[in-house]
Amino acid sequence: MRERWRAAAAAAAVGLALIAWPVLPGQPARAAAPETVAAAECDVLAPGASAAAEKAVRTACSQVGVWYSWGGGHGPAPGPTYGVVDPTDPASEHDPERRGFDCSGLVRYAYAEATGRDILNGTAHSQYNTPHATARFGAGEGIGPLVPGDLVVYGNARKVHHIAIYVGAGKMVEARQSGTRITVSDVRLGGDYFGAVRVNGSPGQGTFSTWGTDVWTHTEASTTSGRVHKFAGPTSVRIACQKHAQSVTAEGITNDAWSYLPDYRAWITNIYIKGPAWLDGVPTCR
Repeated sequence: MRERWRAAAAAAAVGLALIAWPVLPGQPARAAAPETVAAAECDVLAPGASAAAEKAVRTACSQVGVWYSWGGGHGPAPGPTYGVVDPTDPASEHDPERRGFDCSGLVRYAYAEATGRDILNGTAHSQYNTPHATARFGAGEGIGPLVPGDLVVYGNARKVHHIAIYVGAGKMVEARQSGTRITVSDVRLGGDYFGAVRVNGSPGQGTFSTWGTDVWTHTEASTTSGRVHKFAGPTSVRIACQKHAQSVTAEGITNDAWSYLPDYRAWITNIYIKGPAWLDGVPTCR
């Protein structure tokens, strides 16, 4: 009962903070509510983004102050919806009463408004692995190569669990967790920051699908070279070119063809690409 009273008191305090109280003579002006400050900071804060990416940023910014709601934004069409209870998070008990977005619901809505197509309908993990990717950046690259509209992600190759939209100047707009509202935050580097992906409105040229589970890509067209990225399951990938290199035997198949994945800056044996041993329509690497 005491915890519920505290929650109610906190909610009342937030409501009072949002009231525009008049400033009487001799009194200092009140500080703006956190949501107001965040909204003022939320915009395209750096150059280099495409027109669609800039529109996605501004669409997400227009939702600052809206409730986070677990499962919100995943209705038949992009847009805010009432959420559901997350059985692992007691803070989500009121999400069915809150119309809003979870992290991937916000990203879905922002890019649907920006492109006119529902191109990112799915979880944070599937959004990171979208065939609409045009570039990917590892955690070690930090925010240096990012431009507004890039999607920053947290987790690992097996499971991306959080996604947000970079706005520039080291900041991102995000729907973070139950009990909070959509806001602008500093990009949290370190921890389980996994990197970022840049998306376009249409699938990249030469898009194919991998198959199998726990399939590694490599720095060179050889299984003895360094590992780069692991596909936990079937994933849409963009292939720039292919070449004959090390012969590999796996899954009862032998093949010496390898494909270069520009979004991952890595090679994968064609054994794990759906299609013939030598892919149709893919040029030979020079």
